[in-house]
Amino acid sequence: MSLLAPISVKKTNNILLGIVGLIVTIVIWWILAEAFSRQIPVVDVDPNLPSSIRNDVNIDSLIAADSIKFANVTEYHKVYPILPRPDQVIKSYPSLLSQDQLVPNALHSIWLNTQGYFWAILWALPLGFLLGLIPAVRQMFSGQVNALRFLPLTALSGLFLTWFGINDTMKIAFLSFGILVYLLPVVIQRIQEVDSVYLKTVYTLGATDWQTIKTVYLPAVFTKLIDDIRVLTAISWTYIIIAELLSRAKGIGGVGALIYIKGRLGQNHKVFAILLVIVLIGILQDKLFTLLDKRLFPHKYFAESPNGLKESRLGILAIFLGVALAIFGATFWSSFSDFFAQAGWVVGLSGLVILLYGEFKIWRSKAQAI
Repeated sequence: MSLLAPISVKKTNNILLGIVGLIVTIVIWWILAEAFSRQIPVVDVDPNLPSSIRNDVNIDSLIAADSIKFANVTEYHKVYPILPRPDQVIKSYPSLLSQDQLVPNALHSIWLNTQGYFWAILWALPLGFLLGLIPAVRQMFSGQVNALRFLPLTALSGLFLTWFGINDTMKIAFLSFGILVYLLPVVIQRIQEVDSVYLKTVYTLGATDWQTIKTVYLPAVFTKLIDDIRVLTAISWTYIIIAELLSRAKGIGGVGALIYIKGRLGQNHKVFAILLVIVLIGILQDKLFTLLDKRLFPHKYFAESPNGLKESRLGILAIFLGVALAIFGATFWSSFSDFFAQAGWVVGLSGLVILLYGEFKIWRSKAQAI
């Protein structure tokens, strides 16, 4: 039987294979770290460097003495200048959490990422529908929109620094533009991919333009667009790291600034630890988008709506509203930002409670069905 033939694998086997794959990855990582390691001699070198020695000191004798110490060295210390061992990466987390404020920096980057996504989607949807539904507008601006994809966004970083300064506004604007460049053509493409059968059906029923958009275009586009947005998660983290490298403010500057600092200090084990945190956040974001897809577009996964779906969708919408309140308050009404932030927390937490209740009802209905 061919190894490439499709085989149905049980869920338990999938878990076991995943664990084996993880172990193999760690072993290969460890072997490579040891292969690139170096042995550094441990000697008591005179701290008086030649540039700081007085004129009456014989430099040649000092260098000769140090050379003798290196020649007679008996103790060596292993260092990992290129690739740290996995255990060194794991052991670096306590100091990252206690001294380097890893959690506040990660939360700051997540908040910037959320704001960037929010503004990019808020601009991409109306512009995309305008270009996708009106042929004259699409003919006038389709070339410019397609050309945006070829812009080297990292080369525009200096312009964003000039326009928005070095604060978080620059980071959000840079991230939003980076996502918008990729998302806007995708929205137009999804509109053009709507099946003509549905359009002919609503026209036959006498639907107005707004009814056609509401009942055909919006569901068809959003059903596919959420997958496109999920794919852009990796790109968004790339751009937010670049933006944080450009503006390394004191205090909480995000994981990008933290990576830069640790890299300059030669603490590669901490750099790898932070990168693993970013990967973990990306995986959780991917799972979150999968959950949103299942709850907002259940027809893709269920033959009929499960019990509790309405509560879950209501909770998701409330969370979105809470995030929007906090973002709008911080952007347009800075003097009332605390009020909008508190209102966003209240609405968002209420939505989370409703969402958990809906998920419990869905889980219970599945358990009863089994």
